[in-house]
Amino acid sequence: MPLPLTMSIARIALDIPLATLFDYTVDAAMDVAVGQRVIVPFGTRQMLGVVMECVASSDMDAAKIKPITRALQDCAPLSHELLRLLNFCSEYYRYPIGQTVLPALPTRLRSDEPIVVKSIVSYRLSAQGAALDLSALPKNKKVQLRILNLLLVRAHSKAELKAVATTVSAALKLLVSEGWVEEFDVTQNPHLNPLPQAGEEANEKCHLFNGAHTLTVEQQVAVDAVTSAQNFQCFLLHGITGSGKTEVYVHLMHHALQRDGQVLLLVPEINLTPQLEDYFRSRFPDVDITSLHSGLSERARLENWLDAQQGRAKIILGTRLSVFAELPKLALIIVDEEHDASFKQQDGLRYSARDVAIFRASQRGVPIVLGSATPSLESFHNAQTGRYKMLTLQQRANASARLPTVRCIHTKQNLMKDGISEILLREIELRITRGEQSLLFINRRGYAPVLMCGGCGWLSDCKNCAGKMVLHLQDQRLRCHHCGYQIRPPKVCPDCASNDLHPIGSGTQRIEEVLQERFPTARILRVDRDSTRNKRAWQTMREQIHANEVDILVGTQMLAKGHDFPALTLVGVLNPDSALYSSDFRASEKLYAQLAQVSGRAGRADKAGEVIIQTEFPDHPLYRALQRHDFNGFAAEQLAERDMAGFPPFHFQAILRAEGKVEGEVYAYLNQARTAAMALAHPVEVLGVVPAALARRANHVRAHLLIQASSRRALQTFLRDWQFDLDAIPHHKLRCALDIDPLEF
Repeated sequence: MPLPLTMSIARIALDIPLATLFDYTVDAAMDVAVGQRVIVPFGTRQMLGVVMECVASSDMDAAKIKPITRALQDCAPLSHELLRLLNFCSEYYRYPIGQTVLPALPTRLRSDEPIVVKSIVSYRLSAQGAALDLSALPKNKKVQLRILNLLLVRAHSKAELKAVATTVSAALKLLVSEGWVEEFDVTQNPHLNPLPQAGEEANEKCHLFNGAHTLTVEQQVAVDAVTSAQNFQCFLLHGITGSGKTEVYVHLMHHALQRDGQVLLLVPEINLTPQLEDYFRSRFPDVDITSLHSGLSERARLENWLDAQQGRAKIILGTRLSVFAELPKLALIIVDEEHDASFKQQDGLRYSARDVAIFRASQRGVPIVLGSATPSLESFHNAQTGRYKMLTLQQRANASARLPTVRCIHTKQNLMKDGISEILLREIELRITRGEQSLLFINRRGYAPVLMCGGCGWLSDCKNCAGKMVLHLQDQRLRCHHCGYQIRPPKVCPDCASNDLHPIGSGTQRIEEVLQERFPTARILRVDRDSTRNKRAWQTMREQIHANEVDILVGTQMLAKGHDFPALTLVGVLNPDSALYSSDFRASEKLYAQLAQVSGRAGRADKAGEVIIQTEFPDHPLYRALQRHDFNGFAAEQLAERDMAGFPPFHFQAILRAEGKVEGEVYAYLNQARTAAMALAHPVEVLGVVPAALARRANHVRAHLLIQASSRRALQTFLRDWQFDLDAIPHHKLRCALDIDPLEF
């Protein structure tokens, strides 16, 4: 039965686990565009979807095609550019299109609840204010003069004007009462030209820029290289810790803003966003800067996303999900700490935000900068082979600062006190007497990894996982960091009833306790996931550190990157050796990056820095490379090994993961998948089915199947064909996922 001439077909993405779009009819009286959010019937319920295509006909029987219930008009449709990006992610990462598109949006945009955007009050000069001769105003009205000078260029929100002084509110009130400044609602006048009549000759693209920092020669070369790029080009900014990569970012942002463009800056950690946002506000006091990350409330994330979509936000600072922000004037993308594994999503759509950002820059035809002191070996290899352009910063930005000296302490040949060598304790004491700060880095929170029985050898295993429960002394809990299960520590051994239970190993809490005993008057601050749970906890801690109100920091990888503590001159690294004999071929790369990053916290100002690594293998090549600050040499050795072994970046990988409560069902599914893969006879290597590194988690058995290919195209061609076989294998009781370019095994 043909459709009436007044009808057309909308192909809609719905948030369900099916790799298809769904056809619905559009009444001629209904205004529906590609990218628009709509409400449609699906089974017995109404669902929100996004229109991906509008076509004239459908392969379905017209009698079975239902009409769209309602089109939502409270937000501009998603752009063709963003839809193309999401389509690419769905195809490349082999994930259903609806479950790719909808989760990329703020939560509020995934419901039919009407969007009510909070009024944004901005200030602009009135006609009377625009006619003022500012030079004739009293010089003691400094704050008012600053505000008037800012408003001569363009309108500003109160948040932007707060960068001028703490007394902005009072000054604005006076200026409004004088009739020189007026308020207006940006949300009611989104297209209103905010410039005053008298300022029409001003360049609309100008903005205030605090360029107080003079670039070094290396920084200027990097800035010139990126700003001269006319179209897409990927740059790897390889700068040692403290070399001023952020200053390069600032000048690149300035260049993009001069052209009225938007800048997307991706960072790996939520904890890095507040301090970076504050810093960029100080450098661009009149620019609308917004952030996007999971720590925001639903309303705040929606408002920030809409600010970006409408072009008001010029600098967008966010974690991996912000790579899907709607940015109509995108001119530059920066990925800071590009090597960080946090850019890889580990569930749902298992995308790499860094790689998606590169595709987005290519799609838009704009430059992208990947910054790191320890680039991923994939990015380093791409720069060496010419796919990316390498930019290097080999000197610290502070002329008086030098890279710290690194020495290794043999733990078997030195006196140790609860996991800390006497040598390290003496160096900490020396720093306290000098009024300098020390950092003890241990990548393990809690009091101790395990509780052990001295009678029978019982260990505090998690009943749900193939891992140990960690002792947290302050809240008297044994806690599994994998599944969250927790219990009170037993008073006697569950197996032999012995009361000889004692902690084995050290976590941040135990190290803090040892230091308090040794240095009772020292100001000790522990920074880990437990101590920073409260919303403002980390910000308060950071202020204490910068005010030199802390003598000793004890922390995990939260402290390893992106922080500049001028008084910190000593870094002690405890228990790093486990990565040296890991089954993960990336373990050495991750360890080098982690230690280089945390080492870089020392000696960033005019005081010399020192790093002490406690290890059983002081002559290991990795530690020797760290002592020489020789990332290039370390990377060359690692790449040679990977080339011989056939690992990335010389081969491309995909993993089929499966987990379930019955071990036999998990392995039966993966073995059937392996048989189907072998039968396809594609030029790929199909390896055996093996247990995951954590073979049991939350009462689920976990295993996987690894596929390798010598080219990305060969792997993608295979995956497209293999997907049909995977869909045909029964697996309704299992959690299964394809992970393209995996980082974890």
